[in-house]
Amino acid sequence: MTDINRTQTISDRSTRAERTTRPDTAAEARDTARAFLSGLAPAPTEEAAENVVLVVSELVTNALRHAGGITGLRLTADRHTVEITVQDPSPSRPRPRHPDITGYEGGYGLTLVNFLARFVTVTPSPEGGKKICAALGI
Repeated sequence: MTDINRTQTISDRSTRAERTTRPDTAAEARDTARAFLSGLAPAPTEEAAENVVLVVSELVTNALRHAGGITGLRLTADRHTVEITVQDPSPSRPRPRHPDITGYEGGYGLTLVNFLARFVTVTPSPEGGKKICAALGI
């Protein structure tokens, strides 16, 4: 995992806290999200923190499986919201798939992200590929 930059968390979150990195695995991304959330004050609720970690995991896993990898993970937070931005090298927009109830092919990730997030946006990245941003309430 490569830390690209890190902004010190402001204890009252009157400004945005930020962490940008490039994890190699979904597990590293989850660890990064947990560490980021643990530095916020006031701390998010346990349920909100679990939702953020789950969305990070799903977006990173999708980028690894379907989009050729991860070129960046950015977490930002203010008093009310955490934004998760995953950048990947593929210009193709993610598309929902029918869930595979046998558990082999997945298909639940994007549906779950859309359910948990206040909003999800997909934008082309100036460096190529795309950025997927999901905002969750904390």
